[in-house]
Amino acid sequence: MGKKKVASSGKCTLCGSVLDKAAMTKHLAACREKNDAMASGVRPGPATAFHVLVEGRYQPEYWMHLEVPSRASLEVLDGFLRDVWLECCGHLSAFRIEGITYSAEPMDDFEDEMMNIALSEVLRPGLKFHHEYDFGSTTHLVGKVIAERETRLKGKGIRLLARNEPPVIPCGKCGQPAEQVCAGCAYEASGWLCKACARQHACGADMFLPVVNSPRVGVCGYTG
Repeated sequence: MGKKKVASSGKCTLCGSVLDKAAMTKHLAACREKNDAMASGVRPGPATAFHVLVEGRYQPEYWMHLEVPSRASLEVLDGFLRDVWLECCGHLSAFRIEGITYSAEPMDDFEDEMMNIALSEVLRPGLKFHHEYDFGSTTHLVGKVIAERETRLKGKGIRLLARNEPPVIPCGKCGQPAEQVCAGCAYEASGWLCKACARQHACGADMFLPVVNSPRVGVCGYTG
């Protein structure tokens, strides 16, 4: 995109601390343990969960730390990513893990696998994986498994541990914070506009999308 790169910070959902991206992983290791002990009064049970960092492959200023039960499926993780970051028009999506593609709608010709496989069968600490949403105007994500730990989470729900604060993207014309992005000019700095400058943009209001906290901002019909 034509956006200027900015420093990235995020908020821990467990304690509310705002930290830079590099410090958040270390903070969460201690904060999660302390938070769970205070909330339950007992040690976590026998179930395990993966601590996963997911970020925009080409927009790393957008990131989330997740706690995902290892018994949950890739389909559950895909649904979470769609709900929080991606879903706009019901596009297809897929994970790529160690050379294997896991798709919502597998194609036999490409030997894709189903997404209904448990995370415990395909992930492990230290592993990196990729996720793609929409095979036309694709949003690329990259994930890394930070650790696997015991958890008090019940069921297969995903817990959001931390998320980036919305990047302040400057208007390409005046430098004030952008509120709108022109879908046709999103890959140029001039496509990111404050409310006042948007009124003068040649492409017209029908091309505008809101500036939202997602790596899919400005793409297709995504509005957050």
